[in-house]
Amino acid sequence: MTHALDALVDLLGLEMLEENLFRGRSQDLGFPQLFGGQVLGQALSAACQTVDPQRRVHSLHGYFLLAGDAHHPVVYQVDRVRDGGSFATRRISAIQHGKTIFFCSASFHVDEPGFHHQPSRPVVDDPDTLIGEGARPQQFAGHPIEFLHLPDGERDGIPTKRLWFRLAGDLPDDAILHRYLLAYSSDFNLLTTSLIGHDTHFGDPRLRIASLDHALWFHRDVRINDWLFYDMESPWAGGGRGFSRGNVYDRQGYLVASSAQEGLTRLKTS
Repeated sequence: MTHALDALVDLLGLEMLEENLFRGRSQDLGFPQLFGGQVLGQALSAACQTVDPQRRVHSLHGYFLLAGDAHHPVVYQVDRVRDGGSFATRRISAIQHGKTIFFCSASFHVDEPGFHHQPSRPVVDDPDTLIGEGARPQQFAGHPIEFLHLPDGERDGIPTKRLWFRLAGDLPDDAILHRYLLAYSSDFNLLTTSLIGHDTHFGDPRLRIASLDHALWFHRDVRINDWLFYDMESPWAGGGRGFSRGNVYDRQGYLVASSAQEGLTRLKTS
């Protein structure tokens, strides 16, 4: 692994304080508050440590309650709600400065055969072609996530954002690790899709933007250090909120995950 990727894996690894109680360090990415993807990834990491590894997470639904502090650790308390014959359910609370800043539920399922269908991945240039034509991956300084952005657009009048992303570096063949790293990564770019077409952008000093909730469904195993295609759209915005949803495909065209998020998108008018 690269140093940056190794640091991210360590960030999401957590320290076990006692049974069902974990502590994670925080990462400052320069945002006004703690990055929501960190809390998503760490909460899922905590839950995974309380579930039989044969049961893999298939859905996560969370609510952001308070802005987190990027300069202090977060404590995660896991409630073992249910362990059934093929499903398990966990409820996770993220606590900072004595207050719950986030909580979520996660469901786990053993692998079993079943029906299959999915939409086709949109036809776009693959990452190798884009890089060969001169595109350069974008990333935060010292951070392992890389983005190859395609032009924003619209589909049937709905704003769309499309990009390739990956965590650059080598990772062990651990399906659970790759899933909570995907949870971490899924928060990048999703909410800002709802800003397309409104003459504003992330970083605009007039804009107050924050995640309110986040849902993620895992459809199959994923390699987060290989390029994944994130196809996002925002079918609605109003009342100071924006709603976005996305599909994540691997390079072979398989739909590996789906996401949905609503967030505060309040614009100062004076």
